[in-house]
Amino acid sequence: MKMRTILIALALVGGFVYLTTSPNAPFRRAGGPLWSGPTRAAGLGADEVNNIDIYKSAQSSVAYITSTVYQQTFFFEMVPTRALGSGFLISEDGRILTNNHVISGSSKIEVRFSDGSRYTAKMLVADRADDLALIQIEPKKKLTFLKLGDSDTLQVGQKVLAIGNPFGFAGTLTTGIVSSLGREIRSENTTLEGLVQTDAAINEGNSGGPLLDSQGNVIGINTAILAPSGGNIGIGFAMPINRAKAMLDDFRAGKSFGRPRFGASTVFIAGDLASELKLPTGGGLLIQEIGRGSAAAMAGLQGYRDVVLVGNERLGIGGDFITAIEGKPVTGPDALSRAIARKRPGDTIVVKIFRNGRTSDVQVKLGEVREERF
Repeated sequence: MKMRTILIALALVGGFVYLTTSPNAPFRRAGGPLWSGPTRAAGLGADEVNNIDIYKSAQSSVAYITSTVYQQTFFFEMVPTRALGSGFLISEDGRILTNNHVISGSSKIEVRFSDGSRYTAKMLVADRADDLALIQIEPKKKLTFLKLGDSDTLQVGQKVLAIGNPFGFAGTLTTGIVSSLGREIRSENTTLEGLVQTDAAINEGNSGGPLLDSQGNVIGINTAILAPSGGNIGIGFAMPINRAKAMLDDFRAGKSFGRPRFGASTVFIAGDLASELKLPTGGGLLIQEIGRGSAAAMAGLQGYRDVVLVGNERLGIGGDFITAIEGKPVTGPDALSRAIARKRPGDTIVVKIFRNGRTSDVQVKLGEVREERF
């Protein structure tokens, strides 16, 4: 009886295989069987393979940071609150780059990695002006770290990938493109200049994590989002990695580090709009505001005198129009921030300005925003 059952089962399996795979089978789909095998189901495009490879090689170097800050309540009690963020290893001995706002004011910095290992970190140096910080853990083994790329070569449209800890979901990968360069965002206390705009999804907890190119190199540090609705709407901002390199170089050399500051906000204008404003159509940076006592103010540069509406945007007009920096024509909104990134406080930068129908060269001695060492 047992043998008969086995024979019946084999006959049923054989009949099913014939009906679905035989060239003469009545239920065979034209061009192949009704299902696709594992190889076909696992077929991946080149871009997908690139995403997977980068994630596999980078995720172990991404740090998930929890910082503890004590805040005083209405009843004068000190209550610990925790904030989430991200960071990434830049050396095998445990140095981690992140945003200053991720760990600022923290009494305890905890770092976790994808393998489950946990560490307590200490502050090494902070650059508040660029919202950068370097922290240190003490690993018992050599760690894998990420390579720093060149943010000066970024182009709008190129692919980028972000890895971080959004809302506590550690190890999250998102992809997108460089949406724009040279962006400026302001808060009540600070202005961040020369940022990379991206549509790779960035949310709370992504701050301080790496923005990678298609080779897996870090080209930015995810810093902020535009979120009027409280969530990601596809407009995120990253600090270009070259802005961190100067801080790192000086820290390694034991030098005091300060960020150079020009002290003026600008907007890039070219073409028809420049023509309507009676400015050179080749393009340039129209100065909006000049910081009081700044390098730009000391050099005699002038900000806007009137305001007009361009579409739904307010534009300050009448200020100086920067057409060249260090002898190179201005071709985009990030021209000034790129030029300044290669300078040190006290260095002189030469800008060619258009004012009242005339051009002239102006030397600007850059100011300084100081770092904090710990």
